[in-house]
Amino acid sequence: MHAILLTSSLLLVAAMLGSVAWLSVFRMRAETEPAQAETQAVQEGGAANFLQVQQVLQAYFAENGTYVGATLPPGSGVTLATATPSSYCLETTIQGAVSHETGPGGQPLPGPC
Repeated sequence: MHAILLTSSLLLVAAMLGSVAWLSVFRMRAETEPAQAETQAVQEGGAANFLQVQQVLQAYFAENGTYVGATLPPGSGVTLATATPSSYCLETTIQGAVSHETGPGGQPLPGPC
């Protein structure tokens, strides 16, 4: 009888600990999902900003054979942080978060160039 009560008590404690562990996992997921969604939104906004100026840069390159000296349209929200004869790095800030894209052919990434 004591063995059954002891086994039942141990199972109850194990079930309670398992529930607490799962609640911790759900709480951590709930706390990180909004941050991930915000990061994704910032990167998508950066991608849209970068897309606007990529055509300008490609046209400049086609005409001059370099990205050095290229200028971006005013109000684009994008800065040409670096330019070499064969590559460039763009930066934009959305909601206080800086993202960059190294091109041509790069993808938006968090942080500055």
